[in-house]
Amino acid sequence: MGEPYYITTAISYPNGRPHIGHAYEAIAADVIARFQRQLGRDVRFQTGTDEHGLKMAQKARELGVTPAELAAEMSQYFIDMCDNLNVSYDVFQRTTEPRHHAATQELWRRMEAKGDLYLDRYEGWYSIRDEAYYDESELVAGEGGEKLSPQGTPVEWTVEESWFFRLSNYAGPLLKLYAEQPDFIGPDSRRNEIMRFVEGGLRDLSVSRTSFDWGVKVPGHDAHVMYVWVDALTNYLTGLGFPDESGDFARYWPADLHLIGKDITRFHTVYWPAFLMSAGIALPRHVFSHGFLLNRGQKESKSLGNVTDPIDLAQRFGVDTLRYFLMREVAFGQDGSYSPEAIVMRGNTELGNAFGNLAQRTLGFIAKNLDGYLPQIFGHDPADADLFAVVDKAVRTDIPQAFAALALQQGIDAWLQAVFACNAYIDAQAPWTLRKTDPERMQTVLATLYICIAQLGAAIAPVIPDSAARLLDVMGVPAENRGYESVGGHWYSPVAENDHRIVAPTPLFPRLELPAEDA
Repeated sequence: MGEPYYITTAISYPNGRPHIGHAYEAIAADVIARFQRQLGRDVRFQTGTDEHGLKMAQKARELGVTPAELAAEMSQYFIDMCDNLNVSYDVFQRTTEPRHHAATQELWRRMEAKGDLYLDRYEGWYSIRDEAYYDESELVAGEGGEKLSPQGTPVEWTVEESWFFRLSNYAGPLLKLYAEQPDFIGPDSRRNEIMRFVEGGLRDLSVSRTSFDWGVKVPGHDAHVMYVWVDALTNYLTGLGFPDESGDFARYWPADLHLIGKDITRFHTVYWPAFLMSAGIALPRHVFSHGFLLNRGQKESKSLGNVTDPIDLAQRFGVDTLRYFLMREVAFGQDGSYSPEAIVMRGNTELGNAFGNLAQRTLGFIAKNLDGYLPQIFGHDPADADLFAVVDKAVRTDIPQAFAALALQQGIDAWLQAVFACNAYIDAQAPWTLRKTDPERMQTVLATLYICIAQLGAAIAPVIPDSAARLLDVMGVPAENRGYESVGGHWYSPVAENDHRIVAPTPLFPRLELPAEDA
């Protein structure tokens, strides 16, 4: 069993159906998880839903159902989204599960035992939409002069008895953490924002509510439910069996990566490590905040009528094409934009024309001219060696290094440059001409291409898993030779000698047309 690797997404708030932002984060986490598996790591990949809080209680009341009924219905939509987008999670953690209540209450007891919780009265600004408290100095003025949160959401003045967490005690330890582990927060822009926030001083945090009861009860004080972020963040421990610290918890904690949206960076890089320090639990190794995905440059909202169903996009353009586009189009960590036109362009030019057509031309030529038998190698020349060097560098060095650094767009670009090199090689070598003038050289050229295409198929598999698997299956590449460490050409001769045959392949990526409603 390989070295453990624990990756999580933020758990989604299911007061509405999934949108493209949820899909973007889930797909990105899945690409990273699949990449780590290809490196031989023992990956634990967790996602889920954050089902408590005032927003859920209010939404249920509007719909005339109980919060539990709403949570059960809406969480299923998020499970369906992950399944439809081929997200290979190991655990889908719901915060309404009894085991999660037990885990959260244990975390609370440990913070209380440390002396970091005390009962007092809260008076201040609260955003129901953000489930967050804001200081007066953080508020901004709306168009009508009303007070809004830094996210532009409404706030209301709240007065109630509350338990407080002594967050003020942790400014020093947090700044020490950021200094000693500069990669704890990524990208650097988010790290700098958080450091400035903590350097400005921290106030104690209200961590319970009495104005509603849809949440995890505070131990020994049933009139209080825990602040939803104490509850939500604990899911990363729940999925490993906490408070049992043997078994999965011992193997996988601390998390290697919390992948989150930039709007919840403060909760994950200030509150969460402070809670864990208080409870005496090891801190996660890395928290990475990705940017927003914009619809034609605009943030999606119900009022603008531009909210996109990711499953609908996948059905229109293909799951792998959508996955590829989202990882290719946006520099990971920054905001990006998408549109049907852009998806069609990337899908047709890069997946279809560049890679799909390369595989189609090569495999189809073999099926037609060699009766499907794999070509023999009659000695490589410098052009072959040059192509092998380009592809090998991309597959063994450039792509793994980029993916490991979460530079997903850069990794895909390195892959695409190697695909372009293969296309230039086939055009220059012209096996259709060699068929008549030098049949042995033709076979060597085809074998060179076959090996390079297989390497590139394995390298891009975390991004387009179904398409890559179908291609490698047709090509006869053994399962054990599809990882980054083992991919290469040494599998080729045994497969060829076993008379592996291919049939004329169907196109990996059928040409996309822009739907009429988007044209």
